[in-house]
Amino acid sequence: MVSDPQQSKHPEPIDLSNTDPSIQPHIEVKDLTMAYGSFVIMNDLNFRIPRGQVFIIMGGSGCGKSTLLRHLIGALNPAKGDIFYEGENFTQASDEARAARMRKFGVLFQSGALWSSMTLAENVALPLEEYTDLKPGEIHELVRLKLALVGLKGFEDFYPSEISGGMCKRAGLARAMALDPEILFFDEPSAGLDPVSSKLLDDLIIELKESLKTTIVVVTHELASIFAIGDNGIFLDPKTRHALAIGSPQALLDKSGIPAIEEFLTRGGGETKN
Repeated sequence: MVSDPQQSKHPEPIDLSNTDPSIQPHIEVKDLTMAYGSFVIMNDLNFRIPRGQVFIIMGGSGCGKSTLLRHLIGALNPAKGDIFYEGENFTQASDEARAARMRKFGVLFQSGALWSSMTLAENVALPLEEYTDLKPGEIHELVRLKLALVGLKGFEDFYPSEISGGMCKRAGLARAMALDPEILFFDEPSAGLDPVSSKLLDDLIIELKESLKTTIVVVTHELASIFAIGDNGIFLDPKTRHALAIGSPQALLDKSGIPAIEEFLTRGGGETKN
């Protein structure tokens, strides 16, 4: 077990989330400590993500935002603690049970992670070919549907090099949605995008949440996105190696009273209001 004695008595984070404790969360993290070897990234994280919300993982550089996302999707194992999905312990589950749960995840990585030698349609078809018994014609129709959902109807035969960065992000999202996941995970979805493309992606995320009732977990440092799409979130602090507060971005700004959070959420001057 990895521990950090200097951080062990840190107070619990301020909870401004207003989530109903009697309702089973879609995702629950209990006493999670993240570490690389003996180097502790974050200590004793505890938070709940209700079904159908957009949950933001936020904080300054080096606080472990992407590391936390990788723990949530099973790419990294905790030094301590557990992650639960619908009340089932994902961390302690068998390999078969973990694999079954992971098939309910859709992940959009920062780069989009498209295969450059494949068309958009071929990229989106990959998980359908790998994990389903659908016939080629059925896969073709599903691919067209998923690309249409992200505004890329008619771009099936384009290669990633032939479209913009924002369109590549949307194509990556279509692939993440291919298997109708219960949960979507986004790692810095707006990175490298111009403000217009970033706004379009934010609008798409909100539309997906409302139309598909999908739970969405987003790692981002972009203020406009944080306030536009976030229902709740957690603020990670690299100095204390703990979460400082949990709640909606606006509640964290208005009510946390924590200078580090206020400074983070007012970068660039002035308060950001949704």
